[in-house]
Amino acid sequence: MPRFFSDEIESGRVFLRGEDARHIQKSLRMQVGDPLTVCDLRGIDLTCRIEEISPDLVTAAILERRPSETEPTVRVRLYQALPKGDKLDLIVQKAVELGACEIIPVLTSRCISRPDGKSMEKKIQRLSRIALEAAKQCGRGIVPKVGALHSWEAALSEMGEAPLAILFYEEATASLREMLQGAPGEVSILIGAEGGFSREEVEEAKAKGLLAASLGKRILRCETAPLAALSVLMYETGNL
Repeated sequence: MPRFFSDEIESGRVFLRGEDARHIQKSLRMQVGDPLTVCDLRGIDLTCRIEEISPDLVTAAILERRPSETEPTVRVRLYQALPKGDKLDLIVQKAVELGACEIIPVLTSRCISRPDGKSMEKKIQRLSRIALEAAKQCGRGIVPKVGALHSWEAALSEMGEAPLAILFYEEATASLREMLQGAPGEVSILIGAEGGFSREEVEEAKAKGLLAASLGKRILRCETAPLAALSVLMYETGNL
């Protein structure tokens, strides 16, 4: 069944506009009476039936509400050091598929990419569209947010408030499995860019309460590491 997102809900009806409406009518060629699923952006799936349809607006009656079965039981925030080129596009897309609730780019000492404010704003807009399309494709109950670019200090400050915060570092020896004992409800993870983290950054992170974990004996690329970490985390918490 086609799946869309909308928080425009009123009097037992949901409204879809713009590109979604055009896609429903022109690409999917749906008609009045056809069923579709709409997610309310809060993890609730709405089973609906189309009542009115046009290229600009689709109105659908809500038949049933139920919690989305696709959302993980653990909320994972991915803090990703800014990589070169378009690698972050892939990371965002796959992180959404794997269950991350938010992706936050971070500027670290070894980041080669250092866009100005205007360029970063455009990048965030593109990444947010990628997150939306990925959420539709994989059946998420929310659209994971792509946050603004964080400084190293801001990222550590936020992560220090999390119930469980983990930095992945090639010289760490502790396993992620050990850290996930007790089924945490919320986890923040931090992944480096092409050059990883400096020793000073690792020590600063530990001082803020972050744990350093290993992803094995092989050094993973910066676009591989977050996907490996998310996969292991989801598996160990029963979400994969």
